[in-house]
Amino acid sequence: MKRIVSKLFGATLALVLASSMFTSCTKKEGTASSDPLSCLSQKGKLILGLDDSFPPLGFRDENNEIVGYDIDLAKEVAKRLGVELVCQPIDWSAKEQELATKKIDCIWNGFTMTPERKEAMAFTKPYLDNAQVAVVRTDGKTPFLTALAGKTVGIQAGSSAQDAVDAMPEFKESLGQIVELKENITALNDLTLGNLDAVIMDQVVAGYNIATSGKPLKILSEPLAHEEYGVAFRKQDTALRDKVQAILEEMQKDGTVTAISTKWFGTDLSVIGK
Repeated sequence: MKRIVSKLFGATLALVLASSMFTSCTKKEGTASSDPLSCLSQKGKLILGLDDSFPPLGFRDENNEIVGYDIDLAKEVAKRLGVELVCQPIDWSAKEQELATKKIDCIWNGFTMTPERKEAMAFTKPYLDNAQVAVVRTDGKTPFLTALAGKTVGIQAGSSAQDAVDAMPEFKESLGQIVELKENITALNDLTLGNLDAVIMDQVVAGYNIATSGKPLKILSEPLAHEEYGVAFRKQDTALRDKVQAILEEMQKDGTVTAISTKWFGTDLSVIGK
């Protein structure tokens, strides 16, 4: 009888311990949490939050598969971490909340590093340079940013393009109307159709779209802001951030990053370790 009770107690204790281990990896912000690397190993997957219409960094191909430069980098990082990569499309305007509530493990999708974001999240070092630029139709008469005065300009809601415009109050005030859209691709389509006079967006994304789509669009040479992309984790997940950074630097040294960059951009645009 004692042995039966002992076995039942042991089984119950094992369940409690397993449950507590899982709970420690899913506690909300403000409570104690276990090592994020251990939690990642327990889950067996790295959940990456992204806007899945952001080529060439993360987007859906003709087979509806999520692909891109950032995705290829992340897949290799996950492989070297010994976990599966799960790409989770999110509402980009709610990305910080998705991360804070642990619905995703990181934001990795052309995510611009700003002082405010660095204060709220744990970023890797920059892995790619970028700029916020104005895209216009090739048949338009808008050689400079000042020519957009009184014009209708499209911006992705919650994007760093929005931040760049907000940081230029005189330029923003000069615009006729700012139209917020959910996706950059939609904005570029509206621009092509004449519903917008310009779109403010990432230079990397704009250049790739113009080159691959053949749309009659061009990028104005005068940027609104220069910026850098980084991978963002929760503020307390520095161990996971540091491990990912170390793997990225390892990938740069062994030629993996160069191969991925050349695949998507035709050359090595990476600034990892530079």
